[in-house]
Amino acid sequence: MELYPQNHSPELSAALFREPSAEYRGAPFWGWNCRLSRPLLAEEIAVFQRMGFGGFHIHARVGLDTPYLGEKFMECVRFSDREAKRRNMLCWLYDEDRFPSGFAGGQVTSDVRFRARQLLLSRKDDPAFASSREEFGRRVDAGKKPRGYYLASYDVELEHGRLKRYARAARQAPPAFGRRWHAFVRLAGEDAYYNGQTYVDVLNPQAVRRFIRITHERYYRALGPEFGRSVPAIFTDEPQLPREWTLPFAESDADTAIPFTDDLPETFRHAYGEDLLAGLPEILWELPESRVSTVRYHYHDHLAERFAAAYMDPIAAWCGAHGIYATGHYMSEPSLFSQTIRLGECMRLYRRFQLPGVDILCDDKEFSTLKQAASVARQCGREGVASELYGVTNWDYDFKGHKLQGDWQAALGVTVRVPHLTHMTLAGEGKRDWPACIGYQSPWFAEYAAMETHFARLNTALTRGRPIVRVGVIHPIESYWLMFGPDDQTGAEREDYDAQFAALIRWLLCGQIDFDFISESLLPRLQREDPRAVGAMRYDAVVVPDCRTLRAGTLAFLQKFRAGGGRVIFAGGVPALLDAKPSGLVRGFAAGCTAIRLSRSELLAALESCR
Repeated sequence: MELYPQNHSPELSAALFREPSAEYRGAPFWGWNCRLSRPLLAEEIAVFQRMGFGGFHIHARVGLDTPYLGEKFMECVRFSDREAKRRNMLCWLYDEDRFPSGFAGGQVTSDVRFRARQLLLSRKDDPAFASSREEFGRRVDAGKKPRGYYLASYDVELEHGRLKRYARAARQAPPAFGRRWHAFVRLAGEDAYYNGQTYVDVLNPQAVRRFIRITHERYYRALGPEFGRSVPAIFTDEPQLPREWTLPFAESDADTAIPFTDDLPETFRHAYGEDLLAGLPEILWELPESRVSTVRYHYHDHLAERFAAAYMDPIAAWCGAHGIYATGHYMSEPSLFSQTIRLGECMRLYRRFQLPGVDILCDDKEFSTLKQAASVARQCGREGVASELYGVTNWDYDFKGHKLQGDWQAALGVTVRVPHLTHMTLAGEGKRDWPACIGYQSPWFAEYAAMETHFARLNTALTRGRPIVRVGVIHPIESYWLMFGPDDQTGAEREDYDAQFAALIRWLLCGQIDFDFISESLLPRLQREDPRAVGAMRYDAVVVPDCRTLRAGTLAFLQKFRAGGGRVIFAGGVPALLDAKPSGLVRGFAAGCTAIRLSRSELLAALESCR
């Protein structure tokens, strides 16, 4: 499968540049939000072609009056693909009934075992939960829907808001010291949005395999011969962890919850040789004397790894085996905070995408979001980056906005435009469904081909060749995890660190120095014999931006990088931790490297030779 087979030609032909073919043109989300019929489908596909689009993403939306994934729905999918082929267009697929992806319109999570869950920590002992994981399983097998199950109890004593001591405790025994907390595994509640079901447990490989069987294999039975031809990819939209909550202040008695799945303690022990439940309070409270918790660090690392391995890795593997690309984007990509509470780590989750993607809403300048995805795409040798763009820009968003937003995204690597959103109808909720509507309902639709052809021409050039980027930047997400404690103690520090992260990106891009982020979790699989290579990319300088900790493998890479002629620049503080444990090794290495303040002027001056 190749998205851009014409790029093998030694030159870009003037004819192709004047009239780019479908693969270089945008393919908007096509909101199927009414009763489907062949005449309606054919009419709207003709409008897409008139607007300059190269295809469309079939996207079930609120208002769909044809059973999702039913025979009538799939016949409309087949008809749309045939109509696209007749017009030399592409039929892109979408993997969910609305969003977020993974629950298959409720067909996955009708099985209680596959419902999203959190670890709830509460001062209250709630007898409504099953008494154990085994009892929970028995109730589920009997056809019941328990809220979850009891996991453990803890006595927690704080001093000056920090952990003085803690220990697991017998559930019914009086506290030996401090205050008693109870841990439960709580399932997501049923919701009309999920068709009376819930969101899916994205950490559960069995749940994701069921999602693939219901959704992806259904599309393959309908369109299999067209996979990799008229059907280039399938889009996954906003998969996410249940939100992680920090305590508002250390002495709070409020309930709090963190992402969890049933076998997380077992896989955590296998990965790190540690007992997750024994050290659970360290995830939520700070240690005395500003010590760093390796349990907290490993919990966030393991969460991100479990998410990547359970959700996108198998979906992308299935897509690769069936001749199409996995594309799409995750929830809450831009900031260190948003990634931590919804994803763990964004870049790790892109590792198997054949076509990594992003979502830019409200015309926000999310440079971080695009740099993360484009960096993985470059390092992994992907053909491009997809962007769901123009969402929630409202009815007064004009062509100037469309062009400016499209241009800065193209400059940062976007080659597959997925305009959000066109609707079959504006009846009912359609008129309020994240406007504006990029379709026949907007009076300017007949002029839109000028906009789309501009970007398609850019793509005929920007998808060719090899990007030359001379600067790598160690992504600081793993240092941020160390600060994820009670808001009154760590909230201001986290805000400062996120602001520093955004400033660093802005300083480099607005200073006309392109760069790639380097994910510490991806680095081991991306190292090559060339000591300065990271996957398909090769850097002259690597910046370590005020990180608090580095992985031992990252330090080894930096040592080889410098020995191979590369420059290592420590901007801001030098890490005093290695794998979240005190170590002087990084400081010893940094003594032979360039060290600067983390400021715009010093950073740009240090990188002037890499311009």
